[in-house]
Amino acid sequence: MYIPYLTARSTAVAIRSISHRFKSTSVDGKKILAIRREDASIWERRAPLAPLHVRQLVRKGVKVIVQPSNRRAYPLQAYVQSGAVVQEDISEAPVIIGVKQVPVDLLLPNKTYAFFSHTIKAQEANMPLLDACLDRNIRLIDYEKMVDSMNQRVVAFGRYAGIAGMINIMHGLGLRLLALGHHSPFMHIGPAHNYRDSGSAKQAVRASGYEIALAMMPRSIGPLTFVFTGSGNVSQGAQEIFQELPFEYVDVKDLPHVSQLGQTTKVYGAVVSRADHWVHKNGSTFDPEEAEQHPERYYSNFASNIAPHASVIVNGIYWAPDSPRLLTIPDAKRLLQPHYAPWLPTSIGSPALPHRLLAICDISADPGGSVEFMTDCTTIDNPFCLYDADYNQKTSDFAGPGVLVCSIDNMPTQLPLEATQSFGDLLKPYIFDIINSDANEPFEKFKGSDVVQRAVIASNRELTSNFQYIMEMRAHKDKSKLGKSRADNEKSVLVLGAGFVAAPLVEILTRDEKVHVIIASDLQTPSENIAKNAKKSNAESVVVDVLKNQDLLETLIKESDLVISLLPYSLHPIIAQKCIQFEKNMVTASYKTPEMKALHDAALEAGVTILNEVGLDPGIDHLFAMECFEQVHSNGGKITSFKSFCGGIPAPESADNSLLYKFSWNPRGVILNTLSGARWLEKGKLYEVPEGGALMDAVRDIDFLKGFSFEGYPNRDSLIYQDVYGLNSVHTLLRGTLRYKGFCNLMKGFHMMQLLNTNPHPLLHPNGPDITWRQFIANLLAQPEDILPTTVKNIMFDKIGQDEQRMQAFEELGLLDDEMIAKKHSPFETLMYYLTNKLMYQPCERDLVVLRHEINVEWPDQSKEKRNIDLVVYGDPDGYSAMAKTVGYPTGIAANMILNGEIQEKGVVGPTSVNVYNTMIKRLRMEGIRAIEKSTKY
Repeated sequence: MYIPYLTARSTAVAIRSISHRFKSTSVDGKKILAIRREDASIWERRAPLAPLHVRQLVRKGVKVIVQPSNRRAYPLQAYVQSGAVVQEDISEAPVIIGVKQVPVDLLLPNKTYAFFSHTIKAQEANMPLLDACLDRNIRLIDYEKMVDSMNQRVVAFGRYAGIAGMINIMHGLGLRLLALGHHSPFMHIGPAHNYRDSGSAKQAVRASGYEIALAMMPRSIGPLTFVFTGSGNVSQGAQEIFQELPFEYVDVKDLPHVSQLGQTTKVYGAVVSRADHWVHKNGSTFDPEEAEQHPERYYSNFASNIAPHASVIVNGIYWAPDSPRLLTIPDAKRLLQPHYAPWLPTSIGSPALPHRLLAICDISADPGGSVEFMTDCTTIDNPFCLYDADYNQKTSDFAGPGVLVCSIDNMPTQLPLEATQSFGDLLKPYIFDIINSDANEPFEKFKGSDVVQRAVIASNRELTSNFQYIMEMRAHKDKSKLGKSRADNEKSVLVLGAGFVAAPLVEILTRDEKVHVIIASDLQTPSENIAKNAKKSNAESVVVDVLKNQDLLETLIKESDLVISLLPYSLHPIIAQKCIQFEKNMVTASYKTPEMKALHDAALEAGVTILNEVGLDPGIDHLFAMECFEQVHSNGGKITSFKSFCGGIPAPESADNSLLYKFSWNPRGVILNTLSGARWLEKGKLYEVPEGGALMDAVRDIDFLKGFSFEGYPNRDSLIYQDVYGLNSVHTLLRGTLRYKGFCNLMKGFHMMQLLNTNPHPLLHPNGPDITWRQFIANLLAQPEDILPTTVKNIMFDKIGQDEQRMQAFEELGLLDDEMIAKKHSPFETLMYYLTNKLMYQPCERDLVVLRHEINVEWPDQSKEKRNIDLVVYGDPDGYSAMAKTVGYPTGIAANMILNGEIQEKGVVGPTSVNVYNTMIKRLRMEGIRAIEKSTKY
């Protein structure tokens, strides 16, 4: 429409003249409609009606009041010429319409309002607005709920949201590719608000498409695939811009092919409907009606089957709280891994781009909705963010790791002229139904059409029947906050146990001031010290015996968001059962024992994550192994052999005793492990060692670090990791424990002397007579207690196989001295207590953690490769021990990932999924825990 130019003076005269004319001719009973000024954003330039629509209403006898605003895309004089009354005071109008939410303070009582309220999902930020509407007897009509009999929206800005969003993401794609080192034709497309209208923008897109057709896209980028979700107005608007490029639509099932082998002289598009990715949980076929009524019965395979083949995702679907998400936070971690470019001759091992998925245009702009990691919308001022899945954080950069996201919640206002005209055209058939509304009359007397009646959220100080559910949703959200007197968004973590690994764990957690940590221990001093030494003030301690004080334990678990158990592994199932009972997630650094695995189904049913094996071994060993395995498998290779040895030992200068070992905590697990059985595969042959001490005969020399003298022995059942690791092609699979050479020989001597017997011994009853180590050894040799020391030594020398090294160790450890024994019922417990006190780390001494993976690979061309992954971590005499760091840090990192929604797998699980181990490895590097990998091809 042509709008003649008016000077400021002529405009003012025209306004006064027309306003005077309407005031002088206005009579009682005349319909009055007010169009309010938009003040939700400085960018908001739309209006619900264009001047043309106002003229049509005025001609039908409606008085239209327009609040003055110089921001509107249509100038004020255009409304004046259309017959509107321009004035600040709109209180005389019984019906007021706008586009975006009205500030609570500006809501006038006893009026009918129509605008997008964003309250239908009980959005917390807009509940004060809804409460004010109820309190002030406002009849609230929400455009979003103006739907036809098929539940399709009839009034929306969707098409222009799609158009603006597609222009924006093409503009952002050009900048993102440039930051990654690739100039592209998309650099010539500006943001949507740079163009007067969509026609001007289309010209720029068309020019870029011409360059694409001339093969001016870098070949290194490969085929570009655009995936559009939904087929409504938003998607159609986005495709309208997409079609200005040289394009080809493909079926969803063909995306894997074109994403790898498509041409670079055009772009590919795929339109995805719910039927393409919604899968019924019970295996039934997709039913559109059931999906609409019961979305919770479905899950989405979009992230696994479609997103991996997309360069750009354009999301235009409405998300309901019970609907499956397109992309979760864990999905993003899997998608944003390095990919390899088959279209490049030298692609093996050389990624052309960090990953295939370059950009997401989330036009739906539902925070935490379809795209879970977008918890906040972007803005027209700052339209893009770069989401880094490894650290679950967003930055405003274009360079660096991550996916570019545009999620502006008011996209259409970037094309305000066309958006206003289009919206008014859609609203026009229903405008008189809205104008005829009287907020002071009972809702039952409202004679508006079904479309408008269905859109009335509030009337006569209460929610209408269709929207009573909002209060239920609010109550549910409020209930989830009960019992938590914490600040907004604060999370509570209960740490059970205050051993050496607790301090670095608590340090990791308390770096976030919104995480409150409670350290619970049966001893007051250790937990208090950890809480006091935390760098932040968000830690406290409490004394609780988890076996004796069940009530307090349950209260602590119920009030927590996450429970971390650092207790002995035998107590983990007890804690896990309570976590399942109260629907709380849990983390442990220990093995998934059979008792823990037995809780898997119960944890699944409760929707709870019980994450295990996130310490050192098990834990860090899994992370480095899985990273290598995934890289090999994704490039067509296969693992033929995997050997892994790990140990926590004294640093060489601190290994100053005959056992060549020291204890920083209870040695029970360390020594019991030498008595366990083992099973492993080596060169195609299965080996098994029974429990009882025979394991020390399976020791082997380890020489991978030439500066050390190591030995190792198999650790439990290695074969259970064949499935966990996906190693179906191996002929060797061995996980072992690493020690200094000589440790196993002495353990064998302890076993031969029955000192590792766990059965009670009459001489070791705590209330029995005192006895020395020499006397007890004599008894074990079936000799009288007063036998001469030299005789004891001679008999013992024969008993332990005439081994000089063992004999010398027994003497040096004081096991032949006349020192009184602290009796602990069994020889095993008594020896453990003795060694714990005798072989403790002294001040300024440090420990050492060593991990070695030896992996043999066979590639499709029959070439072979050997990869060695080494981790060496020393303790800090003035800080954390190596063992504390390598257990506490990964446990803390995993705990934070659960708190932040980065791990969502339910049941009893481990850290062997790509979204877990890749993230943990990168965050461990920031703590100084990094492995060195060396490769040899042969």
